[in-house]
Amino acid sequence: MTLHTDLSFLALVKQASFIVQAVMLLLAVLSLWSWWQIFLKLFQLKRAARDTEAFEDAFWKGGDLAELYQKTSQSRTGAGLEHIFTAGFREYSKHRRQGSASAVTLDAARRAMRAAYQREIDALEAHLSGLASVGSVSPYVGLFGTVWGIMNAFRGLANVAQATLAQVAPGIAEALVATAMGLFAAIPAVVAYNRYTHDVDRLATRYETFIEEFSNILQRQG
Repeated sequence: MTLHTDLSFLALVKQASFIVQAVMLLLAVLSLWSWWQIFLKLFQLKRAARDTEAFEDAFWKGGDLAELYQKTSQSRTGAGLEHIFTAGFREYSKHRRQGSASAVTLDAARRAMRAAYQREIDALEAHLSGLASVGSVSPYVGLFGTVWGIMNAFRGLANVAQATLAQVAPGIAEALVATAMGLFAAIPAVVAYNRYTHDVDRLATRYETFIEEFSNILQRQG
């Protein structure tokens, strides 16, 4: 008579030891968190790129800067270049009204734009380090669960006179589920981290280019 062992995913999770189940639960939580951050960051970066395109189109149409400033300063949805431009032009206008020297006015505007730039980059980079951590740590957490599960499987065979594949396979399969879950959590996180880091770098380059070009415009007006 042949005994059939249930090796389905749910059965393996239920049969695993407490430590291995805890590892699986941790990996499941990390995977859910990373997927949540992946989608949030995807929408955030797409919006940032779209807003950057829209503002650059409006800026380079050659309209009045004061009018553009009034429009952007009243906007509640803008971000990125709008915030950088608003910070720079506000500081520039304030020093012009105070009668400051051109060099002082330009330096103050540049510092304001750099501060706004750093805030925007910090917002874009938020939680990226978390994705990197999930991508780097999850395989090792899964490996820990696998090693622990295999140790338990072999301990269970210690009192068996003759071990067969049917006796060994379930324990090893349970242990390998932890590794599979670790990879499932890590791979999307690593791919997303690399992609989003590249997107943030591209936006940062566009922001820095705008700061230099806008500074040149202000210098000519000074």
